[in-house]
Amino acid sequence: MITDATVLDLITEGLVTVMWVAAPPLAMGLIAGLIMAIFQTVTSIQEPTLAFIPKILAVLGSLVFFGPFMLERLVRYFHFVLDFLQRMA
Repeated sequence: MITDATVLDLITEGLVTVMWVAAPPLAMGLIAGLIMAIFQTVTSIQEPTLAFIPKILAVLGSLVFFGPFMLERLVRYFHFVLDFLQRMA
């Protein structure tokens, strides 16, 4: 039987998984953006397209580096959902 607590557990675990999976690429993009902003300010280069390539490379690098961790979190959530469905049947 589905209760409010079980639905809340499922939603909470899903949101926590989304945060853990999204955090590494977002953080690396933020750090790369800040570094490029500081570099542009120091050198007085005001070219808005200059920051895109380092940000893209930082996000891709974080996906390669943190990919196994992110995949493990997604697989863990998938198993959690399957166990939840198995208990419901």
